[in-house]
Amino acid sequence: MRGVPVRAAEARNFVHDMLHRPGSPVDDLALVDALLVTTELVTNAQRHGGGLTGFTARITEGYLEVAVEDGSDRCPTASAPRAPDATGGCGWPLIQRLARTIDITVTVTGKTIRVTLPL
Repeated sequence: MRGVPVRAAEARNFVHDMLHRPGSPVDDLALVDALLVTTELVTNAQRHGGGLTGFTARITEGYLEVAVEDGSDRCPTASAPRAPDATGGCGWPLIQRLARTIDITVTVTGKTIRVTLPL
């Protein structure tokens, strides 16, 4: 992908197209998980991270690796328990549940969150 996606949908479409290339080792459940995690990472960077400043996605050794950079050095945390009918606050716990690995690196300009998902 050239440049930084403006919306989560652009990042999601990029990952979707990448995973649908001929010979790509992805099943339907892995695709849904990858699209959901991509959307959550980008949305969180935009809403809570001072804006999205970088995005990469690649397939490596049977895994999808997604890296999102933002302008905040604050690391994500799970929200406090909420009422069952409350909205929001579920994205980071969802990412933690679906990702095989999560690596957060604080940089001079913010942070990078890199996750891997099994395909």
